[in-house]
Amino acid sequence: MTRICLTNIVKRYGDGFPAVNNVNLDIADGEFIILVGPSGSGKSTLLRMIVGLEDITSGELRIGENIVNDLAPRDRNLAMVFQNYALYPHLSVYENIAFPLRLDKQKTHTHIDAAVRQAAEMLDLNEHLNRKPSNLSGGQRQRVAMGRAIVRDADAFLFDEPLSNLDAKLRGQMRTEIARMQRRMGITTIYVTHDQTEAMTLGDRVAVLKHGTLQQVASPRELYEQPVNLFVAGFIGSPPMNFIPAHVEGTVLHTPLTDIPITPAMAEKITGLDTVIIGLRPEAFANTPHPTEEAITFEAVIDQTEWLGNEQYGYIPFHAEGTVLHTLEELNRELDGEQLRTQVTVSLNAHTHIREGEPAQLSFKPSDMHLFNPHTRENLTRDHKRAQQIAEQSEIDRQRALARAQKQDRQTIA
Repeated sequence: MTRICLTNIVKRYGDGFPAVNNVNLDIADGEFIILVGPSGSGKSTLLRMIVGLEDITSGELRIGENIVNDLAPRDRNLAMVFQNYALYPHLSVYENIAFPLRLDKQKTHTHIDAAVRQAAEMLDLNEHLNRKPSNLSGGQRQRVAMGRAIVRDADAFLFDEPLSNLDAKLRGQMRTEIARMQRRMGITTIYVTHDQTEAMTLGDRVAVLKHGTLQQVASPRELYEQPVNLFVAGFIGSPPMNFIPAHVEGTVLHTPLTDIPITPAMAEKITGLDTVIIGLRPEAFANTPHPTEEAITFEAVIDQTEWLGNEQYGYIPFHAEGTVLHTLEELNRELDGEQLRTQVTVSLNAHTHIREGEPAQLSFKPSDMHLFNPHTRENLTRDHKRAQQIAEQSEIDRQRALARAQKQDRQTIA
């Protein structure tokens, strides 16, 4: 296993544009880290710099104990899996997997055969070893590409949006395959995606990028519960977090939905601001007949509903203006969104019969709110102590999962 450390990494092109801007990232031995962000965030450029396909303008890249800035890709001992599989169409599955081993004249036929069959067993490709790539499904081709990476005995795996060509069902299956393989091998893995579902389900930690700048590096749970700013809060979560404008008046927030009393401690965090942006996850809302004592209740007309079987969402439009509207419009562009009307998404009981145009009694707890500065976009109510607790527990969980997977692998081999 290998540690990868990026220190003040910068990538500038000829016109001076910083595609990657001063990124610092310490990736632990055996860690599965995700680079995620919208189009143009610099995630693929950063991955290509690590593997050596892009030059580093400034900063230091260490793989293990070695500074590798000036090393060619072949000398970094990294295995990369691309979006387009990069398989040789005239070679069988067996020969595609064996290809990197045959380039090493020191490898014997016995060694190559054992390595290929071990990788095929791990990826459930035994029955397909004699087939050509054209006769395989998209998921099977991606597993062949992964097999070719496995046999290289590399220090780390790098994945560049490997599942984006697959349909939704196959993506779900391949996420499981990749996670299982990474745990069994215990290999350091860096994975680029624009899909937050992949980021949240695969990564030990997730690095969120915007315009080449690292916004937050944390476990999926910490990103979801304790985002550092408006961008991270809006990017992570499906449906996304609701952003509601609020006028501050002492210990009361006036919003388009209702007036919200807040604690003196929360009011202190927004001292000096006339307006704030409230962040509330859809599941923070409830339409139960008996809300808790601390809950804020209000009535709103549901403009549209979506029933998904085990869950249901309602949509409530509202009006925003001024600084808040400008901030939300800018955020929407950064998140690759279309310019739509401002609305709140609320989670409804799946069995409720509320329909379009009908009023609903809704409630939420003020303690579930995040308050953002509309100018700096900082999350003013982020609980740093809670964030640290989540980070520590996530690392404990990672180590346990790694040990458990490797123990099972040893038992299987025995």
